[in-house]
Amino acid sequence: MRFLLLLLLASLLGLSGAQNQALMDYLERRLLAIEDRISTWHEQSNRYASDLREFKQQMVALLENLDKDKDTLRADLSGVSTRVERVEREMDYLETQNGAQPCVDVDDKLVEQDVTVVKERNKAKYAKLTDCRDMISNIKAMKILKRVGGPKGMWTKDVGSSSAKVYIFNGTSEDTLYEFSSIRDFTSSAGLSRGRSIALPYPWGGTGHTIYNGYAYYIKKGKEFQVIKYDLRNGSVVDSAVFPAQDQVPVYSLTPETYIDLAADEEGLWAIYATSENERNICLAKMDADTLDIEQTWDTPCPRENAEAAFVICGTVYVVYNTKLPSRSRVQCVFDVSDMVTTDDAPLVYFPKRYGAHSSLKYNPLEQLIYAWDDGYQILYKLVMKKKLEL
Repeated sequence: MRFLLLLLLASLLGLSGAQNQALMDYLERRLLAIEDRISTWHEQSNRYASDLREFKQQMVALLENLDKDKDTLRADLSGVSTRVERVEREMDYLETQNGAQPCVDVDDKLVEQDVTVVKERNKAKYAKLTDCRDMISNIKAMKILKRVGGPKGMWTKDVGSSSAKVYIFNGTSEDTLYEFSSIRDFTSSAGLSRGRSIALPYPWGGTGHTIYNGYAYYIKKGKEFQVIKYDLRNGSVVDSAVFPAQDQVPVYSLTPETYIDLAADEEGLWAIYATSENERNICLAKMDADTLDIEQTWDTPCPRENAEAAFVICGTVYVVYNTKLPSRSRVQCVFDVSDMVTTDDAPLVYFPKRYGAHSSLKYNPLEQLIYAWDDGYQILYKLVMKKKLEL
């Protein structure tokens, strides 16, 4: 084919035989050179394509290794974060258990005196922050507002402010609470659809939460009982502290998921709890709402057995028990930190309960209402109050 093309070209040019032969030889050499170059380019292209495929395979392998290393590094960082958090919790716990160590040796006698001072402080009369002397006289009315969520949970308003907002903690182990602009908004909502969902950084355990002065106080779910103070306005954890009590047991026998029940009243923040050391009875602690420090503790005479829930009014804890009467609960034990009221002095208070057992009871001092969660029903109890000195 190539010879025919050369011959045709020579005839077209009208050259003689010798000239035709010379031209054909020249053109053939040029075509051969071009073919050699094309062959060389083809070989180079194949080699470049092969090198590119090899490079691509190497890069894919490197990227896979990088992904594995990234996953390993992420797991290592997560483990380090967990260990750091555990160390911080342990340090917080140790700080609550032990004061700052002195830089010089301290005489054993002085140490014994310090221990005695701490014990005497716990036994000392409680220094009230307010002149509040109210106590329950009776329950005036009961209103069933709604049924939403599981059989156990907690709902309340902000105890420390006049805000109309309502907060819903559904269940005993979740990490999302719901905020409604008002009780009317909550009751008119289909389920929890109208509520603003607030994702907490840690899941809660039990039903012992409270809302106080714009903060959510709750117990973090886990082996350690850590109190979390969460700012509802900017969505951040303000403070946390390991609760300084050892060998804790459920505070209420009928609500075994709750180990610490946080409550707020006119006096501030309280913690209702129980330990194996005194497992038959309930303990009470006064907490600093700003620092989460324990200011004072008391061993109450109120038994855990058959207890549903409790609430605090003016420094007095009221423990509610399930009775043998159909669909009724009763305040059977009262403990006043100021020693003004005893169970014998307190009037008989029955809750006209209609369903199961109360999983939470939260008192609102501004409204003199108790927000109750009873087998998934959200109930309001209107209280009739009286002064303690009228006994």
